[in-house]
Amino acid sequence: MIMVTFAETKMRMKYIHEIENWTDFRWDAVQLSDPIARTNRAIGYLQGRLSAIGFDDQMLATVESVTNNIVASSEIEGINLNTAEVRSSVARKLGTVVPNMREATHYIDGVVEMMLDAVMNYTQALTHERLFGWHASLFPNGKSGNYDLLVGAYRKEGMQVVSGAFGRERVHYRAPDAELVQAEMDKFLAWFNDRDVSPSLIKSGIAHFWFVCVHPFDDGNGRIGRAIADMVLSQTDASKQRFYSMSLQISKEKKEYYRMLERAQRGDGDLTEWLGWYLRCVERAVEESNVMLSGVLNKAIFWRTHSGVVVTERERAVLNQYLGGYEAKVSAKNWSKIANVSLDTASRDLKDLMDKGMVTPVQGRVRDVSYVLNYTKKDMRMSAFSNSGLFQRDGKDYLSTVYKGGQKLEERITATDKSRLEQSEISIDDLVYKYFAYLIGGE
Repeated sequence: MIMVTFAETKMRMKYIHEIENWTDFRWDAVQLSDPIARTNRAIGYLQGRLSAIGFDDQMLATVESVTNNIVASSEIEGINLNTAEVRSSVARKLGTVVPNMREATHYIDGVVEMMLDAVMNYTQALTHERLFGWHASLFPNGKSGNYDLLVGAYRKEGMQVVSGAFGRERVHYRAPDAELVQAEMDKFLAWFNDRDVSPSLIKSGIAHFWFVCVHPFDDGNGRIGRAIADMVLSQTDASKQRFYSMSLQISKEKKEYYRMLERAQRGDGDLTEWLGWYLRCVERAVEESNVMLSGVLNKAIFWRTHSGVVVTERERAVLNQYLGGYEAKVSAKNWSKIANVSLDTASRDLKDLMDKGMVTPVQGRVRDVSYVLNYTKKDMRMSAFSNSGLFQRDGKDYLSTVYKGGQKLEERITATDKSRLEQSEISIDDLVYKYFAYLIGGE
């Protein structure tokens, strides 16, 4: 979808902002009670996992989540950012270090500053001036593509959201007239900063919807609207650290996101359907964050466990591929493909790592031997876990276990890991060891 200005006569179709007192939103609290409870449970579980790890690992998870958020929010608008540059910029501004740090462009630094201001300075009031600063960060050269923009100020022309080829455009939404924007934003900011309107998942969903309905800027409304939603989520969690990415999940569900927005923008102010979708989207974002978090934490634990081991640059690079989520099993054949070396060289690499205690061959295999990564010392491996098994939920495979006789843990596993388990290449203990190494590795 694209946003275009227009000077023609108003369209006859009514949009939500054309209804009297259109911001007197309403919703069915009973219908939303279950998705609210489910989402809060998911967030609570994620926060519980995070409480078991140290500050440095939490910062690594924050860097990854914020990076995903920024890259995905731009992708929704058709803008592709260099992920490595974004990650480096986020890490640098948070005062931490990630592998392969890069110099980021001035533009990427500006985008990062906008998002970090929203989620790190969530206690500060949201003002016109602050929004203008965010807008200027998104468009430092005053242009969107080849088009000149009014930067750091609200739009002076009408605005509509359209799609389709020239001459066959479909209008999805028409925003309030330009002369109404200032008053609409005054009302929005008064509500947003009202201490009697407590931060909540519902407020986050309403804030995003309300802002994009006003559509106050020439461009960048979606990205700023999602930053505002994240700001409320940070207020709700009372935390400067973001461990799940709404924008990444919205990017995966972009078609449905736009459909739900359009339905609500043509509605009568009942936001039950929009908020129900938004809450479920948050829940899915948290679930995806759990998968990302395991990878980030276990990667950190792996290198901490083997910090005194000397490896070659090639070995480190390939190990990082696997630690970063590479789906194939660890074998000489796959190693040779990743490293672009001969099968003999790959076999020597793996034997070297086995001798150093970094990998263990799967027992009982003769041909095409595969390996598991040793995230922690072997003698720490399984004593802390019990009652481990697999189950399915919503068509996805999960691993469950009980940690130290009390805390029940769940983690979604990859299709590759399930296949390897079914083929007896790895055991259920191997999976528990892989997905929950961060717990025993941090002790």
